Amino acid sequence: MSSPVRTIRVGDSVRDAVRKMNKFRIGCLVVMQGDRPVGILTERDIMRKVIESCVDPSLIKVSDVMSTPIMTIDPETSLEEAARIMSRKHIKKLPVVEGSKLVGIVTSTDLMMAAPKLVSALTELFTKRPS
Repeated sequence: MSSPVRTIRVGDSVRDAVRKMNKFRIGCLVVMQGDRPVGILTERDIMRKVIESCVDPSLIKVSDVMSTPIMTIDPETSLEEAARIMSRKHIKKLPVVEGSKLVGIVTSTDLMMAAPKLVSALTELFTKRPS
């Protein structure tokens, strides 16, 4: 897992989110409400819900375009189970939560680098698309 996790608040603008994503060269931010993760904002969310609609990103709140509900795992979750969850849910990022505290994030890239034997499970993730 990667840590620390880059986050953004629900009330921040999408423009703020894009700036943060560019600054840290990352493709997603975990959206927080107080100390609790409530969603995830990905590059794809921004492309589909802001850019395609030609909406000014400074006028749109992160909460309006984030993916929710958020799927999380705990630190003891195995790599295999994380890959299965990603495949079943058609997601590429899984925040890691211990108790109620965000402690990391696992991405499909992390899994491929850490465990080449999971490539077949992740191949399914990249080739299957929800209808």
